[in-house]
Amino acid sequence: MERIATSPEEYIASLPAEVGADMAALDERITAALPGYGRSLWAGVFWGGSEQRIIGYGDLSYVRSDKQEVRWFLVGLARQKNYYSVYVNAADGRRYLAEAYAGRLGKAKVGKSSISFRKLADVDLNVLSELIGRAGELSAGGGGS
Repeated sequence: MERIATSPEEYIASLPAEVGADMAALDERITAALPGYGRSLWAGVFWGGSEQRIIGYGDLSYVRSDKQEVRWFLVGLARQKNYYSVYVNAADGRRYLAEAYAGRLGKAKVGKSSISFRKLADVDLNVLSELIGRAGELSAGGGGS
């Protein structure tokens, strides 16, 4: 995946009305939880080989085991076919934040760094905001973008 020139606002505006409204609400929450962090749109083939568009917040850079540097985002927001996904690339010690908050998020499917839910009412948005804010604290100013 790579950053593209399309803005997050343009992407959200291109979505069907109800989905766009929910994405705008999630975007607003994530932006508020990560003050000073830039955001951009990423596009390309994601895990599992599917074509994706993800709004990325903040910059993350790490070196893989094969010594290649990877540029990524701290938090990502995507609309899948039937659900919303929030990716949180942060850990507190040895535990991914998404896993640490799983029991408090509501009706969401939680992986190591992903949180997926069908509608906004399924997830506790206050807990989601808290989790994202914690990711920002742990990244210690890695806002960028």
